[in-house]
Amino acid sequence: MAETVHAFDFVKTTTPPATGVCVLFGDEPCLRQLAREHVRGIMTHGDADTPVSQHDGSEKVPEWRDVIDELATASLFGGGGARLVELREADSFVSTHRQRLEDFVTKGKSHGVLVLEVSEWPGNTRLAKMAAESTATVVDCRPPQKVVGKNKVIDESAIARWLTDWARTAHSAQLPPDAAKLLLELTGPVFGVLVQDIAKLSLFVKAGEKITPEMVQDIVGGWKARSLWDLGDAVAGGEAGDALAQLDHVLQAGEHPLAITGSLGWGLRRYALATRIFREAERSGIKVQLRDALLQAGFKDWPLGTLAKAEARLKQLGRVRGGQLYRWLLELDLSLKGTHSNERRGRWAVERMFLRLAKQAAPKR
Repeated sequence: MAETVHAFDFVKTTTPPATGVCVLFGDEPCLRQLAREHVRGIMTHGDADTPVSQHDGSEKVPEWRDVIDELATASLFGGGGARLVELREADSFVSTHRQRLEDFVTKGKSHGVLVLEVSEWPGNTRLAKMAAESTATVVDCRPPQKVVGKNKVIDESAIARWLTDWARTAHSAQLPPDAAKLLLELTGPVFGVLVQDIAKLSLFVKAGEKITPEMVQDIVGGWKARSLWDLGDAVAGGEAGDALAQLDHVLQAGEHPLAITGSLGWGLRRYALATRIFREAERSGIKVQLRDALLQAGFKDWPLGTLAKAEARLKQLGRVRGGQLYRWLLELDLSLKGTHSNERRGRWAVERMFLRLAKQAAPKR
């Protein structure tokens, strides 16, 4: 019986996935990419000449017969090993061919591995249950979470531990816990940026040497990182004019709108979570202070006074806009990866988000 394994643990494995289906699910593209590259690495033994079939489901849903034929076709140059077929953005493929996949998982015989990258993999579906009872490999590519009270929040301690492991295994560098924690505080749980930052930091030390918190602060926490933090504060505080001026400054420095919204989204999602915690407690008849809701959402009063400023920003956002933040951030992310992927159109989408949260746009009370 297969058990779901988190991407953090999966990338440490050395045994190739069992033939059949390998599911990589979650909304974190960097973790899905690392898991995909890990599957490819251990199956091809790092041989770049070994053919791998790839399909992008966002462009066109592959035909079932084409995928199955590729899984069954022996490679002329791959040394007779298992065939690897990768389906990225495979949500539509899974929906279209669900019945066939159910049969394939339970009855199909394959000498290859079909990698399905999907954003969601609900455990209550028949396909997911069949996969769990088979030899399928299922990898959770979402940020790790922990339970705080009645809510689930991102487990920053688990992320910091993984950063230490990743620095050692990927770059032969030592990243002590205090340096990993600082890196996470500066960047936020944006895995693509964190991986790039570790690669950058590793260039400043020899193999086996230690990356110090001072190095993290100097190299990662430069003016650009500070600008993004200030930008996030201005947006949440409703200071649209200040936020637009800072956005122009950061964009002029070469940042893409999508990279900017990664850090901004992390901060705004904490306000969204605090709003949800407060409203759920209110509906349950439990009296909770905004300060306590912010603490449960991951805010800390460091430096001293940070929590009071966050409380003022949450009041500025209000319960109506705070309750819509998750949806607005999702819409922004999808537009920046689709209709507004062009930098100019992307800037317009970001600016629209800033204006939605401006003091002048606050709903009348």
